[in-house]
Amino acid sequence: MTHPNPDPGRRASLGALAGSFALATQPVTADTILTDAKGLIEDRVGIPRKDGTLPAYLARPDGHSGLLPIIVVVQEIFGVHAHIQDLCRRLAHQGYFAIAPELYFRQGDPAKVSDIAVLMSSIVSKVPDAQVLEDLDATLAWGAAHGGDDSRAGMTGFCWGGRIVWLYAAQRSSLKAGVAWYGRLDGARNPVTPRQALDLAATLTTPVLGLYGGKDSGIPLDSQVQPMQQALAKAHSRSQIVVYPEAGHAFNADYRPSYLADTARDGWSRMLAWFAANGVKP
Repeated sequence: MTHPNPDPGRRASLGALAGSFALATQPVTADTILTDAKGLIEDRVGIPRKDGTLPAYLARPDGHSGLLPIIVVVQEIFGVHAHIQDLCRRLAHQGYFAIAPELYFRQGDPAKVSDIAVLMSSIVSKVPDAQVLEDLDATLAWGAAHGGDDSRAGMTGFCWGGRIVWLYAAQRSSLKAGVAWYGRLDGARNPVTPRQALDLAATLTTPVLGLYGGKDSGIPLDSQVQPMQQALAKAHSRSQIVVYPEAGHAFNADYRPSYLADTARDGWSRMLAWFAANGVKP
C-alpha cells in the first residue's frame, strides 16, 4: 500500500478530543484528524527498563498472522499525545507495527504542562540523548518479541523526534530507513545533547529522508538545512532532504495552525515510498 496520507473519513469532535492532547497544544484546530481504529489493534504497553517501565502506544493491523515491519514513531516535544497516536494508526492502516514510546517518562508528563517554555525547561531539556537512544533500542527489541519484524524496521519522528531520527540512524546500522520531519539539525552541544545531526552526516549508514519547511524560522535554511545538505553530498550519503519552500515548522501537525494539508500529504507519500524503497515494506 503506497497511497498518501489519507483523509481518514471524519473529523474529530474537538470537544471530545481536546483532552487527549497535551495542554501546551491547546486549542486544537478544526483541521484535526481522527483516524479510525477499525481493523486495528490498539494497545498501551510497557517496555521493561532497568530503572522502570517505558510506556508506549501501539497500533497494528488485526488478524495478521505473520511478522509485521516495525515503524518506531518518535514524539514531538509534547509527548505521545493524540496526534502522535493518530499517526501510529495511519501507519498501522498501511500494514505496519507502529509503536510510539513515551521517551520523557522519567523526567515528567508533558501532557500536564500548559506553557511551552516551562515544558522545555522542566522536562525536555533534561532528557539525555543517550537515554533516548537506549530506550529506542529497547522499543525495537520489544517489538521484535511481540509480533514485529526488526529486520524490516524503520523510524519516523516529528520536531524533537525528527532530530532523534538522525541521531538514531547514525548509531544503528540495522535500521533500514528513517524519516525526519522538521527536526533540528544543529544546536547546543552539552552533556545532555553532546552531538547534533550535522556532526553525524559523514557517518550515516541508514538512509534518512528529511522533510523541512523553507519558512521554518527555528531551522533556518542557511545555517542548518543547507549545511546538512552539503555535508550529505560531500559524504556521498544515501540520505537526502526535501524542502517545501512555502512551509513553516510543523506542517504535518493537523491539530495546529501551521498545518498545510497538501504539503503534509506529499510528505506522507514520500515517507511511505522511502520506507518501501529501503526494505521497510508490508
